[in-house]
Amino acid sequence: MERRKQNRTGKNIFVFLITSILLLIIFLWAVNTGSIKLTALQLYRGLFIEFDENVAAVYDLRFPRIIIAILVGAALSVSGVLLQAVLKNPLTDPGILGISGGAGFVAAIFTIVFPASIYFLPMAAFVGGIAAFFLVYSLAWKQGLSPLRIILVGVSVSTVFSGLSEVFQTMGGQNQTGAASIVNGTIAMKTWEDVKIAIFYIPIMLLISFLFIRWCNLLALDEQTVRAIGINVTYIRMTISIVAVLLASIASSIAGTISFLGLIVPHISRILVGTNHRVLLPYSGLLGATIFLFADTVGRVIAFPYEISASVIMAVAGGPFFILLLRRSEQYGS
Repeated sequence: MERRKQNRTGKNIFVFLITSILLLIIFLWAVNTGSIKLTALQLYRGLFIEFDENVAAVYDLRFPRIIIAILVGAALSVSGVLLQAVLKNPLTDPGILGISGGAGFVAAIFTIVFPASIYFLPMAAFVGGIAAFFLVYSLAWKQGLSPLRIILVGVSVSTVFSGLSEVFQTMGGQNQTGAASIVNGTIAMKTWEDVKIAIFYIPIMLLISFLFIRWCNLLALDEQTVRAIGINVTYIRMTISIVAVLLASIASSIAGTISFLGLIVPHISRILVGTNHRVLLPYSGLLGATIFLFADTVGRVIAFPYEISASVIMAVAGGPFFILLLRRSEQYGS
């Protein structure tokens, strides 16, 4: 038993290390995607030693996008892990449940009505995200929560919110670039102001989510067993749900609606590092950052000089993945 535990720990460290190296490689690739090319040494010197005009241009134009891709990818992936733990449904993620759609809808309205109050945008988005979550939960409840029913209701609610977001974007005019980026799910024109918002909210919420690792592991047990040891399961679920919705809402207010990332990453992470949330939660954040940055960079080069948004890349990759999981699942039903 002890040797098996040591082997698992060694494997997890190796997986973390490989994923971290992969993230660094994709980061350097993203930095060099465009007309200006930089070596790692030139980038280091330009950032920390002496002024370099090319490095300065890359710093202002590409770094905000890269940082936001990393933070948003981590936030959505951790949110997906938390939601799957709460609902005991491996086929859920913030996009499928309509959380991202609700958050994006309110964020788009807030951007049009209060364009100068961008630092309060994530909190406004949270109102939409939590409203969408409880709406889906209440509509899907029928003597319990069927995995298939909650998916169908979630997709319907998400579609409605996406349509309403398009309407408000049109009413707001074509000059509302902030609302447009939220509705279209693009991070192409992000600035350091957007980075400040992401850095202010997302790392804090990620750290808070790590406080519930033990609770997530408890939710994997039979509910009667958890109640028998004196734990309020309803309180745990509500608390974790709020944190998950907050993470997804903040990400959606910055990057728009991104589907399937919170579905794909937890499944891959469980295969690589196991089901213990002590490892699963932080690794999912790391892998989510890596995958979303990769998707955004691929979208920049696959149709150059045009761009395909990362949300489209994730939808194309995530759709078949979702269908495969749905077919293999033995839990869904009416």
